[in-house]
Amino acid sequence: MNLHEKYIKRCIQLAKNGLGATYPNPMVGCVIVYNETIIGEGWHKKAGEPHAEVNAINSVKDKSLLKKATIYVSLEPCSHYGKTPPCANLIVESGIKKAVIGIIDSNSKVSGRGVLHLQQNGCDVIVGVLQNECYNLNKRFFTFHKLKRPFIVLKWAETNDGFIDKNRSEPADISPNWISNQYSQQYVHKMRADEQAIFVGTKTALNDNPSLTVRSWEGENPVRVVLDRKLKIPVSYNLYDGSVKTIILNEVKNDKDLTKKLFFEKIDFSKNVPTQVCEVLYKYEIQSVIVEGGAQTLQSFINANLWDEAFVFVGAINFKKGIKAPELQKVSSEIRKISNDTLFIYKNK
Repeated sequence: MNLHEKYIKRCIQLAKNGLGATYPNPMVGCVIVYNETIIGEGWHKKAGEPHAEVNAINSVKDKSLLKKATIYVSLEPCSHYGKTPPCANLIVESGIKKAVIGIIDSNSKVSGRGVLHLQQNGCDVIVGVLQNECYNLNKRFFTFHKLKRPFIVLKWAETNDGFIDKNRSEPADISPNWISNQYSQQYVHKMRADEQAIFVGTKTALNDNPSLTVRSWEGENPVRVVLDRKLKIPVSYNLYDGSVKTIILNEVKNDKDLTKKLFFEKIDFSKNVPTQVCEVLYKYEIQSVIVEGGAQTLQSFINANLWDEAFVFVGAINFKKGIKAPELQKVSSEIRKISNDTLFIYKNK
């Protein structure tokens, strides 16, 4: 690993501190180096607050060193006025004459313009250091801007004998049939805190009456998105409790109740539903979503090839009969043991 890679790797480490808090902005880390010594570093902590470059430059105690220093940043510095001034301008004004950038920003407001501004103002710029790692850091951001849809994570738990749920005989049986252990359940809550939205179908909502919130982990609750064609879910259920912004996809009405944070979006159920889900989430500027629905909902996203990662928790129990788990014709990229559960992670390349 050369020096440029070493410092960009540090930028990536710093940037990860902002996971789940920077939406709609990307995660960015920055270090400033003089004589092979880091004299300043920072990351973007939250949307609307100073960017990584600002925090890094402000952390340098002896500002006279900036003219001889190199700035490293995991993502191209912004060049437009948003909630904060352009970072490319700040770098120039600080007298920094050399910049090393992990990857170009895919946002059309920035893409290439930040680099151009630096070059036009006498800054020597190197681009494309640990580019794959920098892409993976902001896979949600890049997917949203390039594909015009959120980054989609499928998640389900299945038994050792391949069932996702028992057959529910009584409508009043409103409780989850737990398959995974408490540590896997905590891991799922961490996943919820990391993503911007969570999506379920009607059957899951009716069977489990879920809250879809972060309880076993610290973090923001994701936006709840539910598919409810005929608006069958009772308003007494947790999804209607007004605690979290909730989008209800249906064929009955377009409406909103801001006091209860409810948004009704009408879609055409005779057409490709997963595609329309993506279109609605893109409209709401949601960059990532966990699909936690039942077998039918999950399989619809698999069949439409609308997914980026899948997390399948296999519990150490058997149901012998019930609802079969979704079928995913892929080889897992990673396998982890979580106590007596096994987590299979898939990536859709």
